[in-house]
Amino acid sequence: MAAKKITYVGVMSEGATIAVKNVLSMAGAVVLWLLTIWVPYINVGTTIALQTMPIELSKGKVISPLYIFDEKYRKYMGEYFTLTGLISLSVLPALAFLIVPAIIILLGWSLAYYILVDKGVAPGEALVRSNNATSGYKWVLFAINISLFVLLMILQMIFTSVAESFGMIFIMMLIAVIAVTVYSLSCMAVVYRNLMAEDVPSEPETPENADTVKE
Repeated sequence: MAAKKITYVGVMSEGATIAVKNVLSMAGAVVLWLLTIWVPYINVGTTIALQTMPIELSKGKVISPLYIFDEKYRKYMGEYFTLTGLISLSVLPALAFLIVPAIIILLGWSLAYYILVDKGVAPGEALVRSNNATSGYKWVLFAINISLFVLLMILQMIFTSVAESFGMIFIMMLIAVIAVTVYSLSCMAVVYRNLMAEDVPSEPETPENADTVKE
C-alpha cells in the first residue's frame, strides 16, 4: 500500500513550523499589500500573490515580503478572475443541496488557485488537477479546516476574556484572526507541496541495467 501523501498530524505539525519561520515575512507582505491596495492594477497582482502564498511557503525557504510585487502575478489577472467566476457559478447552485456538496466541491478545488499560478495552466485544467490531487484526502482537508476554525474560536474566547475595553477586544480578535490565517496558509503550503509532488517513474529494466544489478 502506498504511503499517504498527507496526514492530519503531519500537516498540522509541519504547518506550525513553517508559520513560526515565516511569520514576520508574512506580516510584512500583508502590510505592503495594505499600503498599496489603492494602486490600480498593482493591487490585483498583490492580492493574487497573497492568496497563493502557499506556493512560496512550500519551497522551504523564508519568503521575502517583496515577492508580492512580482509581475508574474499580474500576468494571471484574467485567468484569476475566470477561475473565481467558475468556482462561484458552481458553488452557488451546490449550496441549494444542503451545503454538503458545496463543501466537497470547495475542498476538491482548494488547490486550484495555486496550480493556476504555479503551473501556468488554464482555469478549467487547474480545477481538474486540483480535484484529482485532493482525491482521497478530502476528509483530511476537512479535519484541518475544522481544527483551524475551532482554534480561532478558542483564541478569540481567551483573548476577549482578558480584554478590558471594546478597543482591546477588537485588537485581540484581530490578532487571533492573523495568527490562524498565518497557520492556515502554512498548512496549505504543506498540503500543496505534498499532493502536487510528482512521483519519479522508476527506470524500466533493460538488459543493460539488469546486468549492472547482477554485478
